[in-house]
Amino acid sequence: MKKIKNESQLLQHAIKLGAAYAVKRGYAGIDSTTSVKDKQECIYRLLVQDKLITPLNEADENTANIRHKLVIWIMKNLPADHSLLK
Repeated sequence: MKKIKNESQLLQHAIKLGAAYAVKRGYAGIDSTTSVKDKQECIYRLLVQDKLITPLNEADENTANIRHKLVIWIMKNLPADHSLLK
């Protein structure tokens, strides 16, 4: 897996936007008491279900790969001139 510049900030942004997307879809399971790992997995599964990202193989579904998928997703959805992409 290739190291991405600003990966931690991009992941935080992906979690924030992913949680907002989940709420708009009617999912009420993400709140302030939900762990970051659970938020990541929930957002990943929702995006896969909505076919916004391609799913990982079951053998490859781990925290690091899910984080990487979320970072790639947010990078593709941010404007090209966004400060985190520079």
